[in-house]
Amino acid sequence: MSFLKKIFSKEKKETLDKGLEKSKSSFFDKLNKAVAGKSSVDDDVLDMLEEVLVSSDVGVTTTLKVIARIEARVAKDKYVGTNELNAILREEIAGLLSEIDGGNATDFEVPKHDSGSHVIMVVGVNGVGKTTTIGKLANQFKNQGLHVVLGAADTFRAAAIDQLQIWADRTDVPLIRQDMGSDPASVAFDTLQSGVQQKADVIIIDTAGRLHNKVNLMNELTKIKRVMQKVIIDAPHDVLLVLDGSTGQNAFEQAKQFTAATEVSSLAVTKLDGTAKGGVVIGISDQFQIPVKYIGVGEGIDDLQVFNKFEFVDSFFK
Repeated sequence: MSFLKKIFSKEKKETLDKGLEKSKSSFFDKLNKAVAGKSSVDDDVLDMLEEVLVSSDVGVTTTLKVIARIEARVAKDKYVGTNELNAILREEIAGLLSEIDGGNATDFEVPKHDSGSHVIMVVGVNGVGKTTTIGKLANQFKNQGLHVVLGAADTFRAAAIDQLQIWADRTDVPLIRQDMGSDPASVAFDTLQSGVQQKADVIIIDTAGRLHNKVNLMNELTKIKRVMQKVIIDAPHDVLLVLDGSTGQNAFEQAKQFTAATEVSSLAVTKLDGTAKGGVVIGISDQFQIPVKYIGVGEGIDDLQVFNKFEFVDSFFK
């Protein structure tokens, strides 16, 4: 189908293919067992396919949508052989994802704003790869010749500030920080002031990864936003939720919690290279109708990629 045409560079595509290898192998092992001895896609095959998709962390809601699309396809085409199932799956999942806004980018993009700098507020629980994602984002933006400023507003943990400092040093971008226990909103305010003074193209603010009390989290993030808007009236321009893809269904739960606590505008799904749970990206994209903007497909500094849903599906079902 036309929307599966290759648009990534060869190097990026190879990295994506490699990063999804565990997910792909696990999925096809299950699929091959499910259709063994079957020649056509009948009700039994569809039931088994449903189990395969759910066990591959695509999620129940999205799985039912995919099954419905394939049932319609089988009814229309009258006879569909199991040898065609992979191609049909690829086309129908790509078709489902094509109905979701976002996820079509081929490179890191920064919108222009009348107010100046593009401000990204990054949220997510501890351990999902939030700090690493911020560092890799800073590196990608800097490689495009953009001026980046980081803000260490996760003041709850000293380790969070120190880890972000390591990434700031590694990517050679300025970090605005205060002592552990400082007011996160104060750090965000200072970061935006500094970014405006430096005429930064991108300002990235880290925030605390606590989720034990959703009300406190909501209040804290709301306060950070309000204080930032004293400097840049429409900040933040993007609230990026980082999720650990290797946690599978737990990533769905984190997405539910954070989208209830604040207005999340985009997602980054990390650690896909070390897991067989890559199907979670398909489910999260569909279920939350929030664009997945970035995916982590390796440990290298350049292994954070913009998420392109058609390239992702092509690699997953290759």
